[in-house]
Amino acid sequence: MKIHKVLVEAVVHALDLIFIDKKQADKVVANVLKSNAKWGARDRNFIAENVYEIVRWWRKIIFCADIQDDKVSSNNLWQIVGVWLVMRGGNCPAWNEFEQIDVTSINTRIKQVGEKFAIAQSYPDWLVNELADELPETWEQELLALNQPADIVLRVNTLKTTKEQVISDLSTNNIPCAEVVNLPDAIKLLKRINIRSTELYKTGKIEIQDASSQLVAPYLGVLPGMTVIDTCAGAGGKSLHLAAQMKNMGKIIAMDTEEWKLEELRNRAKRAGISIIETQLITNDSLAQYHQIADCVLMDVPCSGLGVIKRKPDTKWKLNKEFLTTIQQKQAELLQAYSQFVKHNGKIVYATCSILPSENHLQVNRFLTENSTFSLIKSKYISPAETGFDGFYMALMQQKS
Repeated sequence: MKIHKVLVEAVVHALDLIFIDKKQADKVVANVLKSNAKWGARDRNFIAENVYEIVRWWRKIIFCADIQDDKVSSNNLWQIVGVWLVMRGGNCPAWNEFEQIDVTSINTRIKQVGEKFAIAQSYPDWLVNELADELPETWEQELLALNQPADIVLRVNTLKTTKEQVISDLSTNNIPCAEVVNLPDAIKLLKRINIRSTELYKTGKIEIQDASSQLVAPYLGVLPGMTVIDTCAGAGGKSLHLAAQMKNMGKIIAMDTEEWKLEELRNRAKRAGISIIETQLITNDSLAQYHQIADCVLMDVPCSGLGVIKRKPDTKWKLNKEFLTTIQQKQAELLQAYSQFVKHNGKIVYATCSILPSENHLQVNRFLTENSTFSLIKSKYISPAETGFDGFYMALMQQKS
């Protein structure tokens, strides 16, 4: 494929925003792709794929470029992209921006990577050490799995259509797909397309939601007519799933600390034909009214996000040990506070998109030790290495009468 300079310029610009300005990769890519309406599907795929893959393999690339991490700047991003093009088996175009690229030197550096796992697999040393401590038997397999690009998985909105109809509609539009085993509403796309541009998405018949994430809402066992609280709703993927399971009957109170996320949730609910979701911005004095009112409470708490590195590879470079300590304390506080929303005999699900035991079952064990009125019904860890999907953890607990 011929490499067009304007597309490489877009990749360099995106990397500048991600690594120099410290912006989130998914938002950067989305905004860059919107910046030129003339780009076709192939152009857009080139930009998105190369940005995400460079971010994913960042440490290995700058090692092969012989650039120290603290020496990365806007001035050497073209060089880094050029090294990436060589590493993936291509040649750099004869542009002035690539005049310093030395293929022989790059190939020598590639050989020097050798068996150095953290460099070869592009992870920070501290993170590899953390995983090795917490998951001594499986850390390597999990980190290898998380370096694979994420599949695009859809959730069928059963309030509007059926899985069979969606599969038929996708086939009619020449979009290959496959069912996902043991997930009744999930469909995996077999090629990468902009699914948001389709009528299926625009009319609310499908949502984009990873297979692992689709396991969380059903874990609560909700029924039509219940009162359910989603305490960390974000943009509402799991709230929408809960509403579909409740057949749009009952009440879901979706909470978050960010109003813009709740606004997105309201828009998504409207598109999905859902009327039972109420939104609540979390403030210091807004939560007392919800004490012991819910049949079920979902707590998909803030976490390290290590389980979703497949789709958010910049997580590797934004995390640090201090954040882990802080977020684990926050998780314990939220679990303690939000567990007060459930009625006697009601159920709660504590969930994270992390693969660390310290954020998962160890948090739950600590909570149960300190709260004898709750008991564990079941728990589940979803391994990226075993499933190929995101890493997730969920624990179902019940308030005793």
